[in-house]
Amino acid sequence: MTVGTKTAETTSMKYSIGGVWRSEPSLREILLLWFVSFCLFVSFISFLRNYFNLVDNFGDGSAYMSLASAIRHWDFRGVVIKQFWGLPYAMAALSRLTGASHRTAMLIISIVSPFVATAIAYRLWGGWIAGFFAILSFDWLQRSYLGGSEPLFVALLFGAFWALRRERWSVAALLASCATVVRPLGIFALVGIGLVLLWKRDYRRFAAATAIGIAVGVLYMLPLATHFGDPLATVNSYYSAEWQGGWLFGFPFYAIIKGTLTEPAPLSNLVLSFGWIFLVLIAIVVMIRDERFREYGRSHPVEILFLVPYLWCHYTYNYPHWARGSFPRFAIPILPLVYLALRRWIPKDRRVLWALGILAPCWLPRRRWVSVT
Repeated sequence: MTVGTKTAETTSMKYSIGGVWRSEPSLREILLLWFVSFCLFVSFISFLRNYFNLVDNFGDGSAYMSLASAIRHWDFRGVVIKQFWGLPYAMAALSRLTGASHRTAMLIISIVSPFVATAIAYRLWGGWIAGFFAILSFDWLQRSYLGGSEPLFVALLFGAFWALRRERWSVAALLASCATVVRPLGIFALVGIGLVLLWKRDYRRFAAATAIGIAVGVLYMLPLATHFGDPLATVNSYYSAEWQGGWLFGFPFYAIIKGTLTEPAPLSNLVLSFGWIFLVLIAIVVMIRDERFREYGRSHPVEILFLVPYLWCHYTYNYPHWARGSFPRFAIPILPLVYLALRRWIPKDRRVLWALGILAPCWLPRRRWVSVT
């Protein structure tokens, strides 16, 4: 065999290997990547801190556990209304069915939900987008493995989108309604379903979807009306004197800029927050200019009817203390559509995907874990 032939064979082998790594990951590989990321995340933080103590003190976890206990015993004395109750209802139900503690119930829901959401994301948007969605956002990993309402919300929201792809409008309305009582901006998906059905003049399905939404809303509000005298108690709890004019949403970027100027933050946090802020902004520009994305929007209008007002609320959120620092967390539900808009620039190499899946759970400085609440 000549040297030229050997060189050609070597080059061909390199291209063949490269082609394997550049093929779209399967659902099994994406779920394996998610599992590896989960194990690394829990192992890393357990090395630094007591995992269960961190769960108890992370985010709104303790508040959700208190609410779940109050719901399970149907005793609301001393309850302070702050969060929406969708997640605590699910925690209380799981705790009652299995006998598990409310903390365990929250962790089960928070860990199973992203597994389900990732699988649905694969069905909706393919392997590359599902893969990067599963592991790239550190805030998503935190809420998935330490507890939070985002995993359940995202699983229900993506489930509604998937039901729409299968023309199951009533199922989509039910899932969107349940998502709304977990996090209120899910209402945009429910409204989107109604608007599309009206546009289609499918009044029978519109009436069914409306009835489902009203039924879920009434069932949610009845305990609030009975025990607190205000059926909109969780909605009305979204008020703070720090908001401009007392409104939850104000001018775009106002609270982001004000919070950055008035509340010092570590450079790493600023880089992380503004990295996501500008990434989403770039995606918005691409969404407007890219004909392929506009065609996607015409084919899946409910997703766009959810996306547009959600983006507006995201950039006009009027609480300076949270507007910048919590931007990556608030962006979680729309990340697949952000990645979809930026798909031509996403590195389509499974080696990159696995490298990020291994590094993302462990990359933040130790002080972030020591002080996180």
